[in-house]
Amino acid sequence: MWIGFILAGYAVVGNDSIQTLGTFLASNEDKPWYVLWGFSGSILALTLVYGWFSYTGDVSYGRLEKYAFVENMSWPYLLPPLVLMLLTRTGIPVSTSFLVLTFFKPKGLWDMTEKSVLGYALAFCVAIIVWQLVTKLLDKRFIDNKITGSQKRNWSILQWCSTGFLWGQWLIQDFANIYVYLPRALTGFELVLSLGILLAMLAFIFYSKGGKIQKIVKEKTNTTDIRSATIVDFVYGVLLLFFKEFSNVPMSTTWVFLGLLAGREIAIRYTIELIKEPSDIKKAPMWHYAGIALNVVILLLIGYVVYLRDQATDINWIIPAMASAMIGRAFIAYMETIPGRLNLNAAFKDVGKDLAKVSFGLLISVALVYLMRYLVPGLEVVG
Repeated sequence: MWIGFILAGYAVVGNDSIQTLGTFLASNEDKPWYVLWGFSGSILALTLVYGWFSYTGDVSYGRLEKYAFVENMSWPYLLPPLVLMLLTRTGIPVSTSFLVLTFFKPKGLWDMTEKSVLGYALAFCVAIIVWQLVTKLLDKRFIDNKITGSQKRNWSILQWCSTGFLWGQWLIQDFANIYVYLPRALTGFELVLSLGILLAMLAFIFYSKGGKIQKIVKEKTNTTDIRSATIVDFVYGVLLLFFKEFSNVPMSTTWVFLGLLAGREIAIRYTIELIKEPSDIKKAPMWHYAGIALNVVILLLIGYVVYLRDQATDINWIIPAMASAMIGRAFIAYMETIPGRLNLNAAFKDVGKDLAKVSFGLLISVALVYLMRYLVPGLEVVG
């Protein structure tokens, strides 16, 4: 039980911390690691203790209510965190929800996949709309002008607030991936012991500056700028808050995070290209107006998903529609920027590489779930 928890804790924190703390680490490399650890560790402790009190010992905030605790865990249950640790060490961002939770409830794989795919598409669409505006108003200025001392102080306060908000929202989502190995209602001793273990693991992550997987954040446009990092953290935190209220079905926060980065990257490069080369609009007016029209469609789709909340995945056409809008808007951005296609090609290459990595993780999860059918007799596997 505790061995599984320790392995899952290290694997989950090592893999998923990049989503919430990646931009925080990248833009605060000048600060001692223990200062950053003390800040994030205090939020972790508060979030864990609050969940323990509010949910009668269940620190997963109710996300494990449909996942029965396995009293006598055999060695196959150690496979998910071990595989996750191996993939993390190679710098591959994979979904911990798929790799870990599906072992305990294989029939939940489809619901989790639906919610995660919707999360990627929704995050992409939100980002590609938001960063078209943010780039024009702020990001272009951030790239062209270095931050001054007084600005850095003000933005540092904002970034630490947005990171704290995001970190808390992420913990609420991902505590389930770690605490699935422990009883659903923890005793006081189990709470304190588990908290100590997680804080020690978090200290190692900060000491090693995020490890190899931190490279994913640093590769994206201007993420080391504290001003851009603050906006990324805030938007991601709002998305996780929405999915927290969406339903108690666990989801892959990795997919949401990479969807956000993908939409942001394409929007920034596309918008900057149009600012530098306004003649692109005259050369491809049809594509330009098609992009504006699709922006309106995307806003309507986002509003409809927010309105439907947990009923969104019950409507068969919602996910295909969001995915089509996502792909269509990226394609139109490519067609609009005739001279800048080489620049957008690089963005599409990065997005495709990241998506391929998490898709690979999903395939590994499915393979492990079916492997469990043979390793654990009597286990019911979806499909």
